[in-house]
Amino acid sequence: MKAFTRFIGLRYTGSKSSSQLVSFISAISIAGLGLGVGLLLTVLSVMNGFERELEQKILGVLPHGALYHRYGIEDWHSLQTDINRHPNLIASAPFVELQGMLSKGKKVVPTAIFGIDVQQESQVSDLSQYISSTQQKQFAENPESILLGRGIANSLSLEVGDRIQLIIPSQSDHRAAPKFKAVTLAGLIQSNTELDHSLALLHLEAASALSAFPGRVSGLRVKSMDLFSAPETLYQLSRELPYGYYFSDWTRTHGNLYHAIQMSKNLVGLLLFLIVAIAAFNVVSTLVMVVVDKRADIAILKTLGASRSDILAVFMVQGSMIGVIGTVIGLVLGFLGSLSAQSLVQFLESALGITFLDSAIYPINYIPSEIWLSDFITVGIASLLLGLTATIYPAWLASRTEPSEALRFEI
Repeated sequence: MKAFTRFIGLRYTGSKSSSQLVSFISAISIAGLGLGVGLLLTVLSVMNGFERELEQKILGVLPHGALYHRYGIEDWHSLQTDINRHPNLIASAPFVELQGMLSKGKKVVPTAIFGIDVQQESQVSDLSQYISSTQQKQFAENPESILLGRGIANSLSLEVGDRIQLIIPSQSDHRAAPKFKAVTLAGLIQSNTELDHSLALLHLEAASALSAFPGRVSGLRVKSMDLFSAPETLYQLSRELPYGYYFSDWTRTHGNLYHAIQMSKNLVGLLLFLIVAIAAFNVVSTLVMVVVDKRADIAILKTLGASRSDILAVFMVQGSMIGVIGTVIGLVLGFLGSLSAQSLVQFLESALGITFLDSAIYPINYIPSEIWLSDFITVGIASLLLGLTATIYPAWLASRTEPSEALRFEI
């Protein structure tokens, strides 16, 4: 590309003497491209944040999977020693799983109740991050205590130190009377996720005494080296164990949520990318109007010796500059939008007095965001390529301008 074609193309881009209509449409094209790119990057960052919160928070508290036995496991220490030898496992911990209800006065809330070993649970779960150290200590020292999610405690109007009644229906004989146990609320789990409305934790021994198989555990919760290899690892372990063992992993409990996030990310990304494409191809109308406005200039350049390729290069430089400016603006807007998405939603919630996300319905109750450099690079390159592609036809049209036709009606 010759130096004078770059000079003229850049001069046309920054010229203030062109018609107001052309300048207005050019500004609209740049603004549309910038807003499209910025919105696409902000949404991608938010979807990345949802994916991160699912992996780090929800699946950090709930282990990657669990091995069960239909009649409970009595000698779980030996089983734990055996499965911990597997190279893909980080650790395992015993648990008892119960389905029951919590009662306080006239209020009753159904919930899943897990009995855990306080010492070993920290090896497979990040639960301690969402409970204060004081409350963790109170729970560890009192075997007749319980930990509840903040949402459950709010439903029962509970405070730390209150007494609660556990009601556990019989799992083996539906005609048998349910088991009752009074416990003290030692602490509240506040992860700002759906777990706050569904999680209750007892001591392992207390939960085992309430289960259908007292003195046994329901199974072993495991944490694998890789979240996505957990299903295959658990399948291998279950195949090596005697009859009666089976497994469950995170894909069965939260797999639909993970796939929904991925599908939403792809679909919303595609729709917003189409908006970027439409904005980029607005450059076509802008440059066509510029070509019409500059027909006399094109004719003069040709009479002075400019070739068709020179004219083509001039308008491709101008169109590319519109694409570059719009893309840069979009990248800046996307970065700022990704950083401020959560605070902006919080401001709107407080200003309007409404809650957009409730963890009783949605997985989390806030808008997360995580910026991936790969997203910015991909979207930036795609936007530039779309802008460059959109300049081809107007530039070709300009290069086909005949000087005699363009200057026929010029004075």
